[in-house]
Amino acid sequence: MKIIDLRSDTVTLPTDEMREAACDAELGDDVFGEDPTVNRLQDFAAELTGKEAALFVSSGTMGNLVCVLTHCRRGEELILGDKSHMFLNECGSISAVGGVHPHTVPNEPDGTMRIGDIESAVRGVNDHWPRTRLICLENTHNRCYGAALTPDYMASVAAMARKHELRVHLDGARIFNAAVALGCDVRKFTSHVDSLSFCLSKGLSAPVGSVVCGTRGFIAEARRNRKLLGGGMRQAGMIAAPGIVALEKMVARLAEDHKNARRLAEGITGIPGLSTDASRVYTNIVYFDIEAGKITAEQLQERLEAKGIRALPTGPARFRMLAHYGIDSADIDRALAILREVMGGVN
Repeated sequence: MKIIDLRSDTVTLPTDEMREAACDAELGDDVFGEDPTVNRLQDFAAELTGKEAALFVSSGTMGNLVCVLTHCRRGEELILGDKSHMFLNECGSISAVGGVHPHTVPNEPDGTMRIGDIESAVRGVNDHWPRTRLICLENTHNRCYGAALTPDYMASVAAMARKHELRVHLDGARIFNAAVALGCDVRKFTSHVDSLSFCLSKGLSAPVGSVVCGTRGFIAEARRNRKLLGGGMRQAGMIAAPGIVALEKMVARLAEDHKNARRLAEGITGIPGLSTDASRVYTNIVYFDIEAGKITAEQLQERLEAKGIRALPTGPARFRMLAHYGIDSADIDRALAILREVMGGVN
């Protein structure tokens, strides 16, 4: 029985070309800056995002934390959304490791934060208050149905940040999904931020790694903070090489994932006992809810798993499913058929 794993786009497996690239990668010691494959990945990522330099890190969480440590000192404050991944799902690392205070403002349904809310959160000068240093955005926005923040919105945040002499960091784990969804060059988004991190191991299907991008001076300091976190890797070209293939070959195909996600959401709308808003499928992420009293999330997960479908509960009656490389339209149709079968047994 084929397992159709829709829990996340992190479950993607590398392509044959990525595996070959890993085996054939030219290697050196990256802590000394001597791994040519890592250097090539970093140069390529900087060029793609329109930044001066880039740094290969082990994960998106490390990338975001490295950026916060580089922008902020202990006891200072950053502003971010109350549904952001950095606030909800990164172990409180900005506080636990960085000593940086998070100031949350509400995320709107489309993943944005109101400019007025952000500006109201900026601290004035007072000995009792932490100093505001940074605004963090997320694009695409995981908890907000994979919504893509527009370049115009990001420009508005950047303009407000400059007014208050603040920096802007982008958690761009899925920024290439946003670029494909809105038909924009990724630099239309990244030009408005001082730093960003993006993942190679989600929709781009590389087995591991993320990249931090910014100015040369920022990246030099970020490299030191990566070392502080134990992220200095030696012959890292073996894991960087698949990332190069990911950026060269896997960006355009993200449109297929977006199409399959819409197919999935539209199918779920027709299943009694389940509900979703297909109009809110912006990229590759689908959320759906179980009607009260029908079946628990745990029970539904167990019954789907028994039939070869994996999904991720995100609440007592809510699930998330993601389309990704390795999932085709036939897999989506099979997942829908099994959802109908399982829910038909409880109605």
